[in-house]
Amino acid sequence: MTTGPIRAVVLLSGGLDSATVLAAARAAGRECYALTVNYGQRHHAELAAAAQLARRYAVAEHRVASVDLGQFGGSALTDAALAVPEQASAGIPITYVPARNTVMLALALAWAEVLDAAEIHIGANAVDYSGYPDCRPPFIAAFNALAAVATRAGLEGRAPVVLAPLIALSKAKIVRMGSELGLDYALTVSCYQADADGAACGRCDACRLRAQGFRQAGLPDPTRYRQA
Repeated sequence: MTTGPIRAVVLLSGGLDSATVLAAARAAGRECYALTVNYGQRHHAELAAAAQLARRYAVAEHRVASVDLGQFGGSALTDAALAVPEQASAGIPITYVPARNTVMLALALAWAEVLDAAEIHIGANAVDYSGYPDCRPPFIAAFNALAAVATRAGLEGRAPVVLAPLIALSKAKIVRMGSELGLDYALTVSCYQADADGAACGRCDACRLRAQGFRQAGLPDPTRYRQA
């Protein structure tokens, strides 16, 4: 086991939630290793945002892993033939990417084991979210159980622990938390269909939840929106 600051792999998408998790981890004194996953999403603006956030928070290392989930389709975030909905809908929306968090956490687990990191941080949220099954406490608990039996570190009793510090927070509470930590949310990109410069559409579910969070938090929304 390494000595010194606790090492943590932080899944960093470039969005509001993952940026807040990174800011919180750094504030807690963690030695952060940021992992961004290029999974075939509709735009790369969030990847650029992740890189900027990684530099801003002086992470020990930032890696981008590529896994083409778009080859399987089934999600409006990876299949250009499927339109991103601009109104809230009941049930699990078409923007759900099958097994995305499972794949991302598996990659984070692999890197964490190599680094001898004690923690993996993910910005999953089960309150103000879009109904995704892999953003709920049972999923996080199940993955922790998997990590304990699927790795050498786990068999030695030191499996990295998956932490989802935002899991029970509303978007407003997340925004307040990040703001108190000094996080500049203008650096983040949440929109499902942002343009190449990261400007948001203002109509998708991610934009709606983000705007609602700032409004309910009573804080100005720094999001850049595309001109009509």
